Amino acid sequence: MNMSILDKNVVDIIGVNAEKGVADLFMTDHLEWDDEVNEHLYILQEKINCYLKFLENGELLTHYPHAKDCKPAIVIEMMYEPPAAAIEFINKAREIVRGAGFDLRYAVIPPKH
Repeated sequence: MNMSILDKNVVDIIGVNAEKGVADLFMTDHLEWDDEVNEHLYILQEKINCYLKFLENGELLTHYPHAKDCKPAIVIEMMYEPPAAAIEFINKAREIVRGAGFDLRYAVIPPKH
């Protein structure tokens, strides 16, 4: 099953490394940044909210008890370089996520040809 940013009520991938104290919740964003930037940002916001709810409700520890002492982070893996408006949005979202006790970061991983 392919997970994507469009599956807004699903946590795509969870990676826990208890030895390093890290629990990363990955979301995959395969959408291009075209004229519909605001729509793309809305989809991203909905997905971040899903992940935040998952973390705040303690579901990470319910499903991954070995993540107990780990620092959770939401990681957005984008296929395409985000425009300035998206980076600004991510920076604001990062502040909110950090305020809840978690981290938010992103990486651009271009498609392989």
